[in-house]
Amino acid sequence: MYKEMIDKKKPEMEKSIEHFKEELGQLRTGRASAAMVDGLSIDYYGSRSPLKQVASITIPEPRTIMISPWDKDSLVNIEKAIRESQLNLNPNNDGQVIRINIPVLTEERRKDLVKVLNQKAEEAKISIRKHREEVWEEIQEAEKDGLMGEDDKFTGKDKLQEVVDEFNKKIEGIRAEKEAEILTV
Repeated sequence: MYKEMIDKKKPEMEKSIEHFKEELGQLRTGRASAAMVDGLSIDYYGSRSPLKQVASITIPEPRTIMISPWDKDSLVNIEKAIRESQLNLNPNNDGQVIRINIPVLTEERRKDLVKVLNQKAEEAKISIRKHREEVWEEIQEAEKDGLMGEDDKFTGKDKLQEVVDEFNKKIEGIRAEKEAEILTV
């Protein structure tokens, strides 16, 4: 019975990992990446739309992002959204496309990025722990209601911890990989 409870929460734990990866995609590492800007919200004909729905985003060079909007009238709105974002990027609008040059990271900026990275990793681990607590409460309720024995409850707790450890290991692997990328670019 505890197995079903754990399996029911696994997709939510996977979503926590996916969200963590998305958050890391927005961390500037000195290398251009479409993920840095594709989620920006643009004012497009009176409604807010993600940038990736109103323009093509390419990486022509390792340190350059090029944004080609489907409609040239939206260039100004795209440029405004980039300037107002917390990305600290400086877009260049030539009337056809927007180019963003990614500056080289300083050592101090790299250390700050590692701190942000560690904070985001901890947030992901907290999310996993919340899911663990929810499942543990379900297991305890089932035991209290007589749906499972005390031995099953503790076996379930051990299995649950194994799953949590597995997800935390994934988060740590992703974090270490991103840290290496930040420090060696």
